[in-house]
Amino acid sequence: MTITSTAFQHNGYIPRKYTCDDANINPPLTFSEIPEDARSLVLIMDDPDAPSGQFTHWLLYDISPATLQIAENAAPETGTIGMNDYGNIGYGGPCPPQGTHRYVFKLYALQSVLNLPEAASRQEIETTTQGQVIETTELIGLYQRSSK
Repeated sequence: MTITSTAFQHNGYIPRKYTCDDANINPPLTFSEIPEDARSLVLIMDDPDAPSGQFTHWLLYDISPATLQIAENAAPETGTIGMNDYGNIGYGGPCPPQGTHRYVFKLYALQSVLNLPEAASRQEIETTTQGQVIETTELIGLYQRSSK
């Protein structure tokens, strides 16, 4: 299973357009090699370098395993959107307070559908996915805010 983006390479810099310093829209993502027995996909984007230790920027769950891409500035055609750590439903782009941070887009193939309501928290999603993960993959992007 793989996750890629036409906007940046793995371990490359995320363009400013996708951050709080500009349009703050989600980058385009492409999924491939989804396991045949997957019943749903989960996408979690987080910043493990945040001062709090981990900051969740985007949560999508119950995505159809037939979904092969998420377009720029769009949610997938199927799936449910969770609550990010900004306290919003949807995408919240990179916005590090200082230094270069890693932003990890983690894709999970699950053997079930979670059936959680919209705006579920990361904790609710992670608790519900326990024992359901078939395979995972990740795409890492970097971002550093320019000094003003």
